[in-house]
Formats: sequence, C-alpha cells, structure tokens
Amino acid sequence: MSRIKTCFANLKQTGKKALIPYITAGDPHPKHTIDLMHAMVKAGADIIELGVPFSDPMADGPVIQRASERALVHKVGLRSVLGFVKEFRTQNAITPVVLMGYANPIEAMGVEKFADMAQSAGVDGVLTVDYPPEESVDFVTLLKARDIDPIFLLSPTTEPSRIDTIVHQASGFVYYVSLKGVTGAGNLDIAEVADRVAAIRLKTDLPIGVGFGVRDAATAKLVGKIADAVVVGSRMVQAVEQSTEDNLLENVSTLVAELRRAIDEI
Repeated sequence: MSRIKTCFANLKQTGKKALIPYITAGDPHPKHTIDLMHAMVKAGADIIELGVPFSDPMADGPVIQRASERALVHKVGLRSVLGFVKEFRTQNAITPVVLMGYANPIEAMGVEKFADMAQSAGVDGVLTVDYPPEESVDFVTLLKARDIDPIFLLSPTTEPSRIDTIVHQASGFVYYVSLKGVTGAGNLDIAEVADRVAAIRLKTDLPIGVGFGVRDAATAKLVGKIADAVVVGSRMVQAVEQSTEDNLLENVSTLVAELRRAIDEI
C-alpha cells in the first residue's frame, strides 16, 4: 500500500481530513525547501504537494508563477526537485510527497527514467497537469508498477462520462479543482463544490481532495466538511513570498497550524 493510501486510511480511522499544503520547490531559495517541508509536517500537514518549477505553466495563477520564476533563477529543475525529496526522506519516511508539474520536464528526462528516479527518491504521487488521462495509459502503468500514485484533476466543467475515464486511471486520491480558472482565482461557491464532490463520489471510492480556491482557515473548514482533503496552494506560496529569511519558517508553520486547527474543528 502506498504512503498516500496509508495516510488516508489512518485519517479515516480517526475521523480526520487530510491537509495538503503546496509549495514550489526552490522558492524562495533551494536552501529553504527541505526545512519548509519538515516545518509543514510538524505544523500539521498530512501530505506535501511539491511544485516542479516550470517556465510556461498553464494552470498556475500569478502567485505560483512568480514562485516558479524565483526558483528557476536558481536553476531548480526536475532533477533538483527529486533531490529534495530524497533528502527529505532521510528524516521522514512517512509523510507522502506528491509532485505537481507539467509534462515537458518529464518528457525531456524520459518517462521511464523519471518513474525510476521518482521511485528511488521516495515520491508517492505525481500530478501532471497537461497529461490527459486518455494519453497517459503507459505513463500511469509505469508509475503504478513502482507504487507511485497518478493523481488527476477534475474540474467544474468535466463531463460525467469523462469522470469515469479519469477515476479509472487515478489512484491515491483525485483532485477536484473547485473553480474555473487558474490557482488562486475567484471565490468558492461551496454549495456548487458540494454538489460536484457528491457526484464524483458516485463514480469512485478514492478520496477526494479539493483545492485551487482555499484562501484561509474558514474556507478550509468549509471545504473539509465535504471533501476528504483540503489542498492549499496559492495562499501557502503567498506566505513564502511575503516572508523574510528570518521569519519564513515561522510564518509558513503558523499558516499550516491555523489551517490544521480549522479542519480539525469539523
């Protein structure tokens, strides 16, 4: 059983929901990434979503785009990110790590080589925004053979027939994008999200994570009532962006702890 599946199984036994904070690897500087990962776990993160910096992101809003730009200045690429995960694993063998990124760096490395290196590093899940499930059969097979969960996005515009295709390919959990647009855009319509999550539950037994619009603890609590996991991206990256080197870990830890408390109040 993968770390992701184990994590959700353990949370279900205790009646808790997963908190999945996102940071961009290498932001604000490569030297901070490992410390940020450990700090988030200590503050209450259940799963870490680690962004792979990319020059031409299509799903990321301006906050995460700037984070990628800061990381790319320091030459942080896919190999660097895998190195961060491997170093993180020297002290933490439990917390799942999901890589979120785009197909280009994986294709440039070679999909099989990437799968081997991800397994060796200790990666637990891979979310590749621009790998449609219909064209990902071989890639998914490579990941699953290495006990790595392929994570796929569902959106408000996903047709019911396509949900079947996506959940058939996915494992670990599915990620529902709670609003139309890029990360950090707009405000959530909780009632609409609840309806969509309920419809997805009819199609799969996989846990459902919700993200792209969780801005604060209050929103996290609302989302946690209807989802199995709350994913927080742009708000986490804002905390990084607005911090100095001296208060970076404290600010990120404080935010994660606030989100954790809100979710645990459910």
